[in-house]
Amino acid sequence: MDKFNDDSLEIESNMEQAESSFIEDVGKGETVDAGVGQVVSLIKKQFSKARQARKSDEERWVRAYRNYRGLYGPDVAFTSTEKSRVFVKVTKTKVLAAYGQLVEVLFGNNKFPITIDPTSSPKGIAEAVHFETNPEMQKAKKPDLSTEDTKLLPGETIIDLQERLGAMKGKLDPVSEHLEEGEGRTPTELTLYPAAQAAKKMEKKIHDQLEESGASKKLRTAAFECSLLGTGIMKGPFAVDKEYPNWDDKGVYKPRTKTMPQCDSVSVWNFYPDPDSNNMDEAEYVVERHKMSRSQIRSLKKRPFFRSNAIDIALTQGESYTKEWWEQVMDDDSQETRSERYEVLEFWGYVDTDILVEFGVDIPKELKSSDQLNVNVWVCNNQVLRLVMNPFNPQIIPYYAVPYEVNPYSFFGVGLAENMDDTQTLMNGFMRMAVDNAALSGNLILEVDENNLTPGQNLDIFPGKVFRRSGGAPGQAIFGTSFPNVSNENMQMFDKARQLSDESTGLPSFAHGQTGVSGVGRTASGISMLMSAANGSVRTVIKNVDDYLLGPLGKAFFSFNMQFDYDPEIKGDLEVKAMGTSSLMANEVRSQRLMQFLQVVQGPTTAPFAKMEYIIREISDSMDLDPDKTTNSMSEAAIQAEILKKFQEKNPPEAPAVDPKAPQAPTGGAPAGGIGTGSVPIPGEQGFSANTGEGGGLESQLASYLGNASGQ
Repeated sequence: MDKFNDDSLEIESNMEQAESSFIEDVGKGETVDAGVGQVVSLIKKQFSKARQARKSDEERWVRAYRNYRGLYGPDVAFTSTEKSRVFVKVTKTKVLAAYGQLVEVLFGNNKFPITIDPTSSPKGIAEAVHFETNPEMQKAKKPDLSTEDTKLLPGETIIDLQERLGAMKGKLDPVSEHLEEGEGRTPTELTLYPAAQAAKKMEKKIHDQLEESGASKKLRTAAFECSLLGTGIMKGPFAVDKEYPNWDDKGVYKPRTKTMPQCDSVSVWNFYPDPDSNNMDEAEYVVERHKMSRSQIRSLKKRPFFRSNAIDIALTQGESYTKEWWEQVMDDDSQETRSERYEVLEFWGYVDTDILVEFGVDIPKELKSSDQLNVNVWVCNNQVLRLVMNPFNPQIIPYYAVPYEVNPYSFFGVGLAENMDDTQTLMNGFMRMAVDNAALSGNLILEVDENNLTPGQNLDIFPGKVFRRSGGAPGQAIFGTSFPNVSNENMQMFDKARQLSDESTGLPSFAHGQTGVSGVGRTASGISMLMSAANGSVRTVIKNVDDYLLGPLGKAFFSFNMQFDYDPEIKGDLEVKAMGTSSLMANEVRSQRLMQFLQVVQGPTTAPFAKMEYIIREISDSMDLDPDKTTNSMSEAAIQAEILKKFQEKNPPEAPAVDPKAPQAPTGGAPAGGIGTGSVPIPGEQGFSANTGEGGGLESQLASYLGNASGQ
């Protein structure tokens, strides 16, 4: 069996062990299990409580949605004299601008903004180990086995050493007895960083898992709802069987499946948290409402621990989905309340142990004394489709809610649309007044004296219209009255309301393309200063994304891999870091400082102390470029330098033509007032530092060391 299937079976097996406490499937023909009624009743009770508690939030979201769409609600009453129904969609402009800024910051470098680093004092894997590559130096340093110096070795046995080195154990087995912890102390010692390598392997694994699950797209969905409604929700990790296309040698389609962790975005409309909590850390339970088709419910049979017979019974009872009031609003005020779908409630939270025992759940001995246990339950049409113990260790409810603006007294945050609700109302009102006034002032109000006109005429007025007057009737028959145009005053008030929307949202109009900025914004430095100030509100939102979503989600994937993946190369005392804020605040400053540092260490006296490969890679990374694609390794750099050197020898640069009339620089140095160019250090020559002792990569130094050792 190949590694593709090995990894899948390993994760699936580990998940089954973690979820070993679950209910068996119902028997054929049974409609209700023992204890089903209590479980279903509990889930529905909690769901009803949470739904009732968030009604005020739903009203806020509906109003934000209408402002985004440009729709008037029933609370706006128009008089008979108001003709205009114009809606100025400034809310939509600002929501999309905020959403665009979030996406740009989070995915500016095309990577999910999560990194894995070793802790300051990692446990379980060595932070740094070294060994002497010079045989003579090795003999001189080799400790007397009879002394206490043997305690400097990273382990008393090879097995201990392998557990600590993880990813490097295979390469270091032949020289394990010569390894010591810590940094190298002589120029010829080779230093390795197993903890950092384990962190990079774990980071790559998590990024691969997130990419496989389409996490970037789902994070963008959460970011949009966060900007518009005030809260974005994500969920994960949860194990699914993903199908990969595959054909055998005869062209027969035989797809391959792999069990892997995934994440998903959850609409805030379908998310019902514990009403007594203000954040996920305080939540005792969460209910997610699913709107599923018949085929989607059938596909649940393929997922672990879903009860096939219970699913069949739920399907036979027919569609059960009833639209909420806000769904009718979002469906353009449709009066249709039924839907050909099934309502499925997914519950994560605590359930009394007595209820679980009555339901037939096999409670582990060590947990039987607990009053409550954390479980995952799926309910549809009064049937329990799934009931398992929470498999995560430590136990978490795998949902992450990020507020756009934190409301410390509510679970749900405040969105950009809500912050500018009043100013949107003002802008609509002043714009309607301006349009109505312009229409009124642009036309005459006519007064007709019918005594002066021939009776029975059509009084409609159009260009070239001819009226017939009665013979001998004195005076004017038709009078025109004009009204003053005050639309300019209305537009001034509109502009004032728009300025207030800039202040209420912290997102000025020039940040999303408005022209005609006056004052300090007329210069390049001024607009740069204004944009820097405008980023202040975005920094707060990004910090919320880091703290409430990216950090917890990354830690959840890390814990998932530590718990269910037995690959020793990714294990260690590591920590997860969300990098959204740093990518916004630090990249530009970091890039400038790296360039300054590079200039400092280019001199012949400082160059040997600089890790040039690391500096170049960090400069590339700070510019949101992939270091693996833009930079060479030390061995590749040596080859490129040699090629460049030979090319320059064969093709020396032509001396520039000298203008006899131009002033000449003094001889014997750099041009007056200028800086000399100097020469570029070549790898392997004096003045060039690779910080690896004798040059060459790890593989070559290991080969050299092993060759010398075998010749002794």
